[in-house]
Amino acid sequence: MSSQAHGHTPAAWTGSAIIFLGFCVSGAAMIMASVPLFWVGVAVIVIGGVVGKAMSMAGMGKGPNHEVEAVLAELRAKAAKGEVPAQAAEAAAVAAH
Repeated sequence: MSSQAHGHTPAAWTGSAIIFLGFCVSGAAMIMASVPLFWVGVAVIVIGGVVGKAMSMAGMGKGPNHEVEAVLAELRAKAAKGEVPAQAAEAAAVAAH
């Protein structure tokens, strides 16, 4: 599994850490019965998702898997020729991503 680098990127770690902090703030707010602090925690959770996605788009996330992309391109070419159903090619593309 480590060969796939699943989640082992600065974008994933940063986004996860910010989201965890937001959950902690919201959880503490629920115990303290503080509605405004709860919504601050929810906002931190959303910010964590945005930060993680932005970092990923900036190149700090996992890059595309070229082997999977090659198989999908081959499958789409076969679908264009009518060798396999087009729905199967698109279903495989959705499952791969």
